[in-house]
Amino acid sequence: MGLFSRLYAWTLTKSAHPHARWWLGGLSVAEATVFPIPPDVMLAPMVLARPAQWWRLAALTTITSVVGGLIGFMLGAWVLDLVLPWVDRIGRREAYDTAVQWFEQYGFWAILMAGITPVPYKVFTLSAGAAQMGLLPFFLGSLIGRGIRFFVVAGLVKALGPTFERHLLRYIDVIGWVLVLVVLVGILWMR
Repeated sequence: MGLFSRLYAWTLTKSAHPHARWWLGGLSVAEATVFPIPPDVMLAPMVLARPAQWWRLAALTTITSVVGGLIGFMLGAWVLDLVLPWVDRIGRREAYDTAVQWFEQYGFWAILMAGITPVPYKVFTLSAGAAQMGLLPFFLGSLIGRGIRFFVVAGLVKALGPTFERHLLRYIDVIGWVLVLVVLVGILWMR
C-alpha cells in the first residue's frame, strides 16, 4: 500500500471516530495548507452516517477549510523564502508560477475556482499570500468556493446515499470541472 493509500485509509477510519467532527475540522485546516487528502473523503462517510446533519458538516468543513486557507495565505505572505524551496522540492513550482500569474489577472476568481476544483487549494492559498493578493477578495473567494464545493458534495451524498458515495471519489475531478464550467458560464453571462 502506497503513501497516499495509507493516508486515505487513515482519513476514512477517522470519519467513524467518536470525535470525527474534530478530525474533519482538523483535516480541512491541514488540507488547505499542507495535507494531500481532501476533506471530501471524510465528509462523505460522515454525511452517510448522519444525513440529517449534512449542512452542519458541510458548514464545518467550509469554515475550517477557509481558516486553513487563511493560514496558508499568511504562510505565503510571511515565509515565502522558506516555502518556495519546498514548492520546488515537491515539483509544484510550475503550479505556483501559474497561480501567481492568475492572481495578477483574476484575483478573486482564481481563488473561487481553486476553492471549487480538485486543483490543490493549498498551492493557491500559499501563492495568494506570496502574490500579496488582497485579504478580503481572498477570504470571500475562499468562502464562496469552498462553500459551493462542500455543500454540493454533502448535499449529493445526503440525497443519493451510499450509491453516490461509492462513485464520489472516482468522479470528484469531473464534478469539480463541471462546477468550474458553471462558474465560467456565469462569469461570461454577467459580462
